[in-house]
Parts: sequence; C-alpha cells; structure tokens
Amino acid sequence: MTRSAEGVATDTAERRAVVAKRVESGSADLTEITQLAAAAGYDVVGELTQTRTEDAAFMFGKGKVAELRDLVRRSDATAVIIDNDVGPYQTFNIGGELPEGVEVIDRFTLILEIFGQRANTRKAQLQVELAELRYELPRAEAKASLAKRDERPGFMGLGEYDESVERDIKRQISEIRDELESIAAKEEARREQRRDSGFDLVALAGYTNAGKSTLMRRLAAEIDVDENAERHPDLDTTAESQDMLFTTLGTTTRRAEMEKRDVLLTDTVGFIADLPHWLVESFESTLDSVYRADLVLLVVDASEPVAEMREKLVTSHDTLYERNEAPIVTVFNKVDRLAPGVLADKRAALSGVAPNPVAVSAKTGAGVAELRDRVEDELPDWERERLVLPLSDDAMSLVSWVHDHGHVEEETYADDQVTLDFEAKPSIVARARSKASGLAPAEST
Repeated sequence: MTRSAEGVATDTAERRAVVAKRVESGSADLTEITQLAAAAGYDVVGELTQTRTEDAAFMFGKGKVAELRDLVRRSDATAVIIDNDVGPYQTFNIGGELPEGVEVIDRFTLILEIFGQRANTRKAQLQVELAELRYELPRAEAKASLAKRDERPGFMGLGEYDESVERDIKRQISEIRDELESIAAKEEARREQRRDSGFDLVALAGYTNAGKSTLMRRLAAEIDVDENAERHPDLDTTAESQDMLFTTLGTTTRRAEMEKRDVLLTDTVGFIADLPHWLVESFESTLDSVYRADLVLLVVDASEPVAEMREKLVTSHDTLYERNEAPIVTVFNKVDRLAPGVLADKRAALSGVAPNPVAVSAKTGAGVAELRDRVEDELPDWERERLVLPLSDDAMSLVSWVHDHGHVEEETYADDQVTLDFEAKPSIVARARSKASGLAPAEST
C-alpha cells in the first residue's frame, strides 16, 4: 500500500518523510510511527506497508523497495522512517536504492532523536547519550567482526574499521553510568529528605499520550500560581500538557492538593510500545522515581480499544512489578471521550489486569475528587498520637512542626499544657515523641 500527500507547505520541505513498516501477518498500523515522526519535527508525506517475512538484505522485498524509491521521488521526501528494527546492512542496502541524500531512519533512531530534542537537563542528556551508545555498540561490534573475518579495512560500503571505536564506546558507557549513579544517589537522598519532611511520594506512570501531564496539572496544588514566580526550591514547574509524544522526558515534581496528606507528585517519561531492553535500561535512573515511590498511579487512555488497553496494562505491570514494591492504582483517563455504557464494559473486560480502577477525565476534572480520596486511602498508613506538652515557646515550635509534617485532629490548651492529637507517618511520630521528651516546663513569671 502506498499513499502520497499533496499541498504540503514549503517551510517544512527540509523535514519531509515517508513512513514505512513491514509485518509478518495482518495489516501494519502506521499511527504511532506517524505520531513519533511528527514529534521529531517531520512532515509525513507518504506511507508504505508490506506483509511478508523479513528479507535479510532489504527488510522489505526488493520490489517493495523499488516502490519505496518511487514514492520518495514523487513526494520529494528527505527521509524514510521505518517502523522496524532495521540492521546496519539493511539500512545501507535500502539507502543505496533511494535518491541521493535521502536518510534512512529506523524506529529506535527516531526515538533517540526525539529524546535528544527533549533532553533539557544533565541527567536527561546523559541518558540519551547512553542510549545512543548502547544502540551503536552492537553495530560497532558487528563491523569489527566482519572486518576481521574479511581481513579488509572496509566492507559493504560501511566505512573503514577502527578497533579503537569499540573500546571508546565501552569507555564512554562506563563513564556515563558512573555519573548517572552519582546523580541517582543525590536524588535518593532528596527523596529521603522529602519523606523526612512528612511528604508522601506518588509517581505517575503509563504510556505516552495517556494524559499523565494533564492529570498532574489537575492534581497539583497552586495550579493558578504563576509558574515563573518563586516557589519552594524543591519543586519544579508543572509538566506541560500537550497532545504530543514524549513531552515529558525527565521528571517533574509538584505538590499535590490533598485533604490530609502532604503529597509530592512526580510525572515521568512515558512508556512506549516495543522498546528494546537496552533503551529501557538507559532510562533506568528516571524510572527510579516510579520504583521508589510510596504509590504509583498507572494512567491508561480509556478511549483506546480494549485489546490495546490490555496489552499496555500487561506490559506496564511487567515493567513496574519487576522492581516496584509500592501499591499501584490504575487510572482510566479520558472517560469524557466514551459513550454512555462503554466505561462499564471496559471495566468488566479489564477487571483481571485493572481491578477497581479510578475513572477520570483530566481534561474536564470529572472523577478527580474520587482519585484524591483513593490516593490518600492507598498511601502507607499513618500513626495516631497524642502529645501533652508543657506550654512554652519550644512547645509551640513543636506544635507548628507537627502541623507542617502531619495532620492535626485536635489542639487544646488548659492548665499550662497543650494537648495535640494528630496523625503522621511513623517516622514523623517518632521524631515528634523525641522532640517532646526534651521539652522543659515553662518558667513561671
């Protein structure tokens, strides 16, 4: 199947792409690769698919590659984006059949390009660089192996082999891992500092475009405050809310608006289908925000077909349960897009992988109040405590501290004493007891 686009604006001529995909059976779906191409800044001007077994030399059949060449010429494309894991020699062979200057990009190269465009922090930049090096390493190793076998400095038009390249890639990978481990240690210390301050840590997880960033804005406190104004230095600006893949590459943390609990909500990079293990591992330190949370909200686009929702839920659970020990609450988002009765059908169909989900519309706010209640119910239990304190300046400082770190149910004053009934995390209760034990009675005047 081929299709070309007409009437494309001239200012996008430098980023015109044909998207292509081969599948073993059934029909190829180009929806996601088209979205990825748009996220990378390409104007998709043509499509090509094929259903057949993989051709070792060209990925597609030789006749389909000729069809691809003609489509590229007609649409004046500057790139061909292939939604498959294309080997280095297949890439070279396909490129040799296309007009000069047309770039051949596979799925993972495109994802890395998007990651590179969105990497605005040192950590994100390191993770992108690590992913790129991991992508390049097997290609360098393959190049080395064939060069040694053929006893030639160059082969198949892929350039001259230099054995130092492979060693250099491995050295760079090791150095980046060391720096990421250092960053991770600092972030873990920050997480513990936040917990010591009485905060519960809740992470948003899920696939790209499930609406995580929009939901975060719904849950975030001080949503109407100018994001350029001063705020607590421990918090970031609220994540963007756009209908675009990979808007969130790093992590964004904001204080959530809850009735009792002090909650910090972290939005992270979204999952995406068919990512290879090496790419997931490259962003492991970003996923630590999910793995080490007190609660995970797994956000799913409820407007998608049941089969697609189930596949994403199963894959997400596999990723999360591998290392995560926190409870997971499934959130069916975008319910405003569902016809009456459809939500109940989807709840029933997915009950095995999504028991008792919370249905919300981050766009309209429907169900968000129920989600707040669910978050507080699912967080680790607090302890109840009653402290009877001598009325003094130090005692009043402790009362203020408890208000900041827990939820005060009752505060009463009588007979030069203050009685404080409150709930808080066990660690906060222990610290409050310790502080109270050192208080001296107020001096009489």
